Amino acid sequence: MPAPTSSRTLWKGAISFGLVHIPVTLHSATAENRMKFNLLDKSTMTRVGNQQVNKATGEAMPREEIVKGFEVEKDQYVVLTPDEIKQALPRSTQTIEIEAFVDREQVPSVFFHKPYFVSPAGKGGQKPFALLRETLERTGKVGIAKVVISTKQHLAMLLPQDKGLVLNLLRWSDEVRDTAGLAWPGEDVKVSAAELKMAEQLVDAMAGDWQPDLFHDEFREKLMALVEQKSKEGGLHAVAPLPGEDVPASAEVIDLTELLRRSLKGNTAQSAPAAKKATAKREEAAANDEAAPVRKAAARKTPATARASAKPATRRKSG
Repeated sequence: MPAPTSSRTLWKGAISFGLVHIPVTLHSATAENRMKFNLLDKSTMTRVGNQQVNKATGEAMPREEIVKGFEVEKDQYVVLTPDEIKQALPRSTQTIEIEAFVDREQVPSVFFHKPYFVSPAGKGGQKPFALLRETLERTGKVGIAKVVISTKQHLAMLLPQDKGLVLNLLRWSDEVRDTAGLAWPGEDVKVSAAELKMAEQLVDAMAGDWQPDLFHDEFREKLMALVEQKSKEGGLHAVAPLPGEDVPASAEVIDLTELLRRSLKGNTAQSAPAAKKATAKREEAAANDEAAPVRKAAARKTPATARASAKPATRRKSG
């Protein structure tokens, strides 16, 4: 089964080529379903995080002491400040600026990086959107464009799919490796006619329509089945919360030890008034709950009856 449609708008702008301006929105076309594991301490079942440490000393580095450096030569770096990096960021025009139309077959698949579904924004974009999609479909062309998403400039390919458009972010030319030196068959490798015929017969025998639902991530399915089995067999382990995290509230059980531990680790002077106030609120709420039936019964009585049934206050004897 395909992943559900994403209605979340990730980017809003327009497609532009020549004098044509089509308002559009981008939506994620893929979903990540790989198994994600958390690192845990085997003995305490607490989470283990990734910490930025100095590789020479092994000590943790405070964020304000970390700078960004670009390695020009071996062990030779140039440090860039946040302001210098900010000045080099591309100017966002919120536009998918098509710079050329090329044949679809001319773009190698190794350039494909990440696809997005493109949707027209508003009623005004419906007709020009349909016109562009139909034109690309009839001509067999795709639009090569530049677009800025999340402060990063991308090369992209705009192509028709079904009744809509797909914007596939492309890799830049210097990101695709050269094939020189790979052991690909040369002109000296000859394939006989008999071998080619048998290979074609095998392909024809295995030929069929593209049905992505027939293919599954067997590794993920086996792991998920194992997780479900171990969960049913009592293999669940409670992970202790990190310091500073909120302890889930419970209407039945209050872990006093945990509350005391967290209070001791925090600022006791500041926590005490807050805890006292919270306790007072809980006691007041409990008192109100207990007095509610009495208040309801009193409300049903007439004022005269209520006064008659009221008992005089008992004075406390001074000791």
